[in-house]
Amino acid sequence: MIFDKNRTSRPFLSRDNVGVSVIWHAVEAHQAVEKLDGRQEGLSEPEADERIERFGPNIIALGRPEGPLTLFLRQLNSPLLYVLLGSGAIALFLGKVTDGAVVLGVVALNAVIGFIQEYRAQKEITALGQMVPDTANVRRDSRVTRVPVADVVPGDIVLLQSGDRVPADLRLLAVKNLQIDESALTGESVPVIKQAGVVSEDSAIGDRTCMSYGGTMVTSGTGVGIAVATGGGTELGRISELLGKTEVMTTPLTRSMASVSLWLTFVILGVTALLFGVGWLRGYSIADATVAAISLAVAAIPEGLPAIITIALAIGVRRMAIRRVIIRSLPAVETLGSTTVICSDKTGTLTKNEMTVQSIWTSSGEFQLSGVGYDPEGLLLKNGKPIASVPPELVDVARAGMLCNDSALVQSPKGRWVAEGDPTEVALIVAGRKLGLHEKDLGLEWPRIDSVPFESERQLMGTLHRSPQGQHVIFIKGAPEVVLQRCESLSNGEPLNKTELRKEIENLAATGLRVLAMASRVLDKPFERLDAHHLNDGFFLLGMQGMSDPPRPEAIASIEQCSTAGIKVKMITGDHAATALAVGRQLGLLHNGVVVSGTELVKISDEELGRTVASAGVFARVAPEHKLRLVSALQKNGEIVAMTGDGVNDAPALKRADIGVAMGITGTAVSRQASDMVLTDDNFASIVSAVEEGRRVFDNLVKSLVFVLPTNIGEALVILVAVMFFPIIEGHPVMPILPVQILWVNLVATVALALPLAFEAMERNVMARPPRNPKAPLLDAFVVARTVYIALLMTAGAIAFFHFELRMGLEQGLEQARATREAQTAAVTTIIVFQAFYLITCRSLNRSVFSLGLFTNPKVFIGIGSILLLQLGFVYLPFMNSLFGSAPLRLEAWLRTIAMGAVVWPAVALEKLIRTRLRAHHTARSSKMA
Repeated sequence: MIFDKNRTSRPFLSRDNVGVSVIWHAVEAHQAVEKLDGRQEGLSEPEADERIERFGPNIIALGRPEGPLTLFLRQLNSPLLYVLLGSGAIALFLGKVTDGAVVLGVVALNAVIGFIQEYRAQKEITALGQMVPDTANVRRDSRVTRVPVADVVPGDIVLLQSGDRVPADLRLLAVKNLQIDESALTGESVPVIKQAGVVSEDSAIGDRTCMSYGGTMVTSGTGVGIAVATGGGTELGRISELLGKTEVMTTPLTRSMASVSLWLTFVILGVTALLFGVGWLRGYSIADATVAAISLAVAAIPEGLPAIITIALAIGVRRMAIRRVIIRSLPAVETLGSTTVICSDKTGTLTKNEMTVQSIWTSSGEFQLSGVGYDPEGLLLKNGKPIASVPPELVDVARAGMLCNDSALVQSPKGRWVAEGDPTEVALIVAGRKLGLHEKDLGLEWPRIDSVPFESERQLMGTLHRSPQGQHVIFIKGAPEVVLQRCESLSNGEPLNKTELRKEIENLAATGLRVLAMASRVLDKPFERLDAHHLNDGFFLLGMQGMSDPPRPEAIASIEQCSTAGIKVKMITGDHAATALAVGRQLGLLHNGVVVSGTELVKISDEELGRTVASAGVFARVAPEHKLRLVSALQKNGEIVAMTGDGVNDAPALKRADIGVAMGITGTAVSRQASDMVLTDDNFASIVSAVEEGRRVFDNLVKSLVFVLPTNIGEALVILVAVMFFPIIEGHPVMPILPVQILWVNLVATVALALPLAFEAMERNVMARPPRNPKAPLLDAFVVARTVYIALLMTAGAIAFFHFELRMGLEQGLEQARATREAQTAAVTTIIVFQAFYLITCRSLNRSVFSLGLFTNPKVFIGIGSILLLQLGFVYLPFMNSLFGSAPLRLEAWLRTIAMGAVVWPAVALEKLIRTRLRAHHTARSSKMA
C-alpha cells in the first residue's frame, strides 16, 4: 500500500473491497480464502491484473496540495485588505501615483509574508509514503515473487518476515513466532503476538491477533496472510479518509483577529463615508474629499499589525525550537497559551515507549531498579534504599535474562540508546547492565550452544550454554505460570511455595508490570542440540523481573505544573485498561478512580460523553474515531484542546484539535503532517514549556496591540478634526498629515518600535494563572480604554504642534506650501517621538517600567535608536523629502517635539496607578463579601 498525493480518490464497495461486509477477524482462515476467491498457491497473474482493474491499485489517495497562486491569493482574504486595495486603486485613478503605489505595496508585502510562511510549512510536510514499503512478497502461480506494493490486490497470499512493513490488511493463515509492532496504529506499547485462530467479533483493533494491518512493522517471526483490504479499504486508509473529513479548527487568535478586522472594516467604511460627506459639504472638491477619505482609511487601518504579529510569532517559534518544540503553524504559538486541556497519548509521551525493568524478585526478596528507558544507568534499591553490592542470586536472574535473549542494545552516533529486537528482551539487557553485567562478556564466558525460540503456544524461550566451569546449562524465560510448572525448587534449594509465588506475581501485575520468570537447569549428561521437550521439567526458579513502560519523571512534574496553571491533562491511549490504570495512577490522572474504555465510549450518547470527558482523566483501548469524538466533545464543552500523538491512529484527532502535537522521534509521517507542532524529544514536559512560551507570546502580542492601536486611532482623529475644522486655503484643504506620511508612521515607525516588545521577558507567575477565556474579546475594556486615552493625547499633541509650527513658519515669512510641509513634518515627528516614549511604558501593562528594570530589554532602545535615525533621514534627506513631502526642521522644533512626546510617560504611569488601586479595592471588597 502506497500513498499518492496526486491521485483522485476512487470509491470502494466496502471495507474489504469485494462488496461483501465481512468481519475478517471472526472468520476462520480457510473461510477467508474462500470468500476472497483465493487459494494457498496464490492468484495467477491474469487474476491479479483483473483485480487491479476491478478494485484499483493499493494506493491511498490524498488531496492535492494548494498551489502557490492559491496560497498567495488566500493571504488577501481579509476585509481590511479589501479596504486598502480599494483605497490604493482609487488613489491611482485620481492620479495620486505615489500614494496609491505605497498603499498597494503594503497589501503586497503583507501577502508575501503570509505566503512565505505557509509555503515553507507545506514544503516541510513529510510524505505519507514513508509509512509503507515499496515492495512485498506474494505468492503468485505457486511461486513467491516480489511485487510493487501498489500491485497487491484482495486475495493475494502475502508472506511476512522480520523487518517487513505489512503492505495491506491481512487475515493471517499461518504464523511462526510472529510479533508485530502496531504502536503506530493502536498505541500498544509492546509488539503483539499473532496467531491464526479467530477472535470475537467485538474485539478492539489491538486485540485482533489474527489480523495484521497495513503500515505496521514485523518485529520477529514469520507469517502468511491473505490480503482482505487494500488502498482506501484498509484501516490506514480509513484513518486517512477520516483525516480528510476532519474539520480544521481556527485558533483563538485567528478568530479574534477576524472579529477585530471585521469590526474595524465596518467602522472605517462608515467613518470614511461620513468624512467624505462632511468634506464635500464644507466645499471640498470630489478629488480632495476622496483623498481625505483615503487618508482616514489608511490612518485607521493598522497596516503593520499583520507583520508585527507574524514576526512576534516567528520569534516565539525560534524560542520554542530552543526548548525542543518545532512549530509548523504560526498561530499555534499563541493558541498554546490559551490551552485549557491537554489530551496526551501514553506511549512515548507520558512514557518513553522503552520497556524498563523496575522490580526483580529472587529467593532473598524483592529489589528495585531506578532509571527509565534504555539508558543503562540506574541504582539497585531495596525498600527504596540504595544497595552497595549486588547479591549473587540477583546476578543469577539478571544473567539468565541476558543470555536467554536474541535482542541487542546499541548506542546511536548521537549517543541515544536504541533497541534492536524485542523491547522486553532489551529491558532485560538494560537491567543486567545496571547490575554490572555486559551481554558481550557473558556471551564469551557462557557461549551459546543452541536455542529454542519463543513461540506463543509455549510462552517461553530456552537457550543452551557452556558455563565457565564447562557445564552445560539451560536457561528459560517466559510467562511466570508456564515457568513455574517446569520448576522443582528455588535456586537456593528451598521448595517452591506456588501459592505465595502466585500472590507475588499478582502483586507485581497489579502495579502494571509485565512479569517474566527465569529458571535454569544444569545438565547431568551434556548434549549439543536443544529441543522443546528439554524445556519441560527439572528447572530451578532463579527469579522474576517485572517491567513496564513507566511514566517519565519530568511528565509527573509537568502535570502538576499544568494543574497549577489551570490546565487539565487527560491520557488517551490504545493500550490495555490495566496498563492505563497503573500509569494513570502514577501520573495522578485518575480523578475519579475510573478508566473509560473505547467499548464504553461507543455505547454512550454525545450528551453523556460531554459529562464523561469532563470528569474522567484516563481513556483506554481507544480507536481513532473515539479520539476524534473525545476531542470534539471537549471542544463542545468550551475547551481549547491540545492533542498529542505519534501514530497513524492519532492523525484525525491531531488535525481536529486546536493544537495538534506530534512526536519528532517516534512520530509517523502521517501524525506530523496533521499536527501544528512537533516535539523533537517526544517529551510531555516540552509541551508545558511550549504552553509557558505561548502565554508569554500572547502577553507580548497584547502589549503590541496596546502600542499600535492608539497610533492608528490618533492619526484617524487628526484627519477627522482637520476635515471638520481646518480652513480651505486657495481652494485646497489644509491637512496636518498626508496619506504617504501616515504609511511611513504605520509601516516603518510603528513596526520597528513594536517588534522589541516580542522580546520582552515573561510576566511574573505566568504559569500560576488560569488560561485566558477563548471567548473573551481581544479588544477588552482595558485595551479600548487605553487606546482611546492615548489616541486623544496623541491627537491633541499632533494638531497643536501642526498649528504652532504652521503659524511660526508663516510669521517668519515662509510660503504657505513650505510652511505647511514643515508643519506636517513636525506633526509626523511628534507622533513618532510620542511613540518612542509610549513604547517604554508598554513593556508592562500593569507594572512600572522602573520595577522591570529600565534596561532589561535592550532591544527596546535599539528600536528607538533605529527609528530616530530613520526619522532624521525622513526630515533631512532630499530624496525622502521628495517621496514623503517632508521638510527639514530647526533644532528648536525637535526640542518641542521631544518635550511633547515625554508627556505620555507620566500620563500612562498615572493611569496604571489608578487602575492598580481600583483593582486592589475591588479585591478587598470581594474578600469581605466572601
